[in-house]
Amino acid sequence: MPIETIYGQLHGLKSSQLKQLQRLYHQRLPIDRLVTPEFAQRLAAISTDINQPLCTYINRRGQVIRVGVGTIRQTQIPPTELPRYGAERLSGIRCISTQLKATYPNEATLTAMAFQRLDALVVLTLTGEGFARRGGAATGYVKETYLAHLLPHPEAQWTVSPPISLEILSNQDFNELTDSLEEEFRREYISQQVGHEDDRVLLVGLMTRDLSQTAFSNELLELEKLVETAGGEVVEVLKQKRTSAHPQTVVGEGKVQEIALAAQTLGATLVVFDRDLSPTQVRNLEAQIGVRVVDRTEVILDIFAQRAQSKAGKLQVELAQLEYMLPRLTGRGRMMSRLGGGIGTRGPGETKLETERRAIQRRITRLQQEVNQLQAHRSRLRQQRQHQEVPSVAIVGYTNAGKSTLLNALTNAEVYAADQLFATLDPTTRRLVITEATTQQSLAIVLTDTVGFIHELPPTLMDAFRATLEEVTEADALLHVVDLSHLAWQDQIRSVMTILKQMPLTPGPILLAFNKVDQVDGDTLRLAQEEFPQALFISAVDRLGLETLRQRLAELVRYAVSVRSS
Repeated sequence: MPIETIYGQLHGLKSSQLKQLQRLYHQRLPIDRLVTPEFAQRLAAISTDINQPLCTYINRRGQVIRVGVGTIRQTQIPPTELPRYGAERLSGIRCISTQLKATYPNEATLTAMAFQRLDALVVLTLTGEGFARRGGAATGYVKETYLAHLLPHPEAQWTVSPPISLEILSNQDFNELTDSLEEEFRREYISQQVGHEDDRVLLVGLMTRDLSQTAFSNELLELEKLVETAGGEVVEVLKQKRTSAHPQTVVGEGKVQEIALAAQTLGATLVVFDRDLSPTQVRNLEAQIGVRVVDRTEVILDIFAQRAQSKAGKLQVELAQLEYMLPRLTGRGRMMSRLGGGIGTRGPGETKLETERRAIQRRITRLQQEVNQLQAHRSRLRQQRQHQEVPSVAIVGYTNAGKSTLLNALTNAEVYAADQLFATLDPTTRRLVITEATTQQSLAIVLTDTVGFIHELPPTLMDAFRATLEEVTEADALLHVVDLSHLAWQDQIRSVMTILKQMPLTPGPILLAFNKVDQVDGDTLRLAQEEFPQALFISAVDRLGLETLRQRLAELVRYAVSVRSS
């Protein structure tokens, strides 16, 4: 792109006026001065001639790097073209702009300054007149000036001077201003980063007409928990209400600007949306916001990549990530460099995702074959258990419902359990011997702890983890564990049942067990008892109701085996 390119509102300009604008690129300002009277008056004269606002962007070497006709909002530099120093530095660019009316800089102007992290913004308000003599002194087009710059304090993003004369402004020491500002920004940035090496994340939620306020709030809370589980720190949550998602950017143009400004102000390194994004939407958003953008599915995939321990788990995670990333490779360009650290970047190596599509497709084919082999191996193990006539029960439920804790409590196992989403990824099987109360006979069953379900489980995970999820469909019966202390426990039950209905084979009979009853009030307990009178109420941590659960499991598997045999 030629250096003389003029940006913005060019319609109706004469060729002579365009040449005047292009000559601005050949101007050079002193490196220690914001502006000179000569440059300001020349800018004002051109602006008066074309009767439009004018913006010139100047680097710290005093070179004019961009000339635009229009307001600073209309002529601003795209994020992808700005130096990306982070929250501790300014962009190294200042803007000298003209304003046809002698009014205080408005919110849109100051927001555009913050969006670009400009060193400073000089606003020249115009008289509409040319040079004249007043009492022997020369006066020009500039009536009064304003100086604005950013502040490193969340409570006040910027400051604007009162109207000052051009002479005073031109004597302002520019180097002293930028050095002192960046020192303050650096101190503030360091204080923010102490003890925080993880991604600083902005969450973005879109509430459409098909969502209730309660459901929307619950989904955002869950997304925040997912981000924290993945290792991110949520610094702010931004919301918008629209009838439907914008096809290009999900949220509206104004909200995209707000997100970009918040990312700059808070030093965010990642923006996470509460819904799946198309490749086009990701590219558009990253171009306008200037930081990495991922969706909910990528966060879940990242958690799985961190949690997978067994060879089988790692295999399935890589398959899921490659299948998700394949259609999103086109157009990522330099953003592919993000595949090295942070949420949404773990799992398959950078070289695998940067190879040609055919190479990636071959890798996916090989992984699918290995998953099929894994599926066959697990099928043989299940057949052996069936030949030994050992009934099996799969523990299912929403993620973080307490399934692993319950397995440990029932079988004295030492499976990893934590107050985290997707703490369990690889299925774990343990033997449980129950002494039936009525007959005093011993009954051996096999309990399998499975990966937790989640609302709108990504289809790529459903496909890649089919070998794992077959532990559910092949089990004689299911123990559905519900976290009764969760505000959205009813929605979680519906989500789990929806996923179970999508299984290729119909699961066996289901026993519902409400966990964490030690953390709920009486009203919630009564509501659950009324709605699900056949359910059990337990606390895996406090071992409440476990003996009753063992007896009900014995009844359940005997019923399931009798149905299977008939």
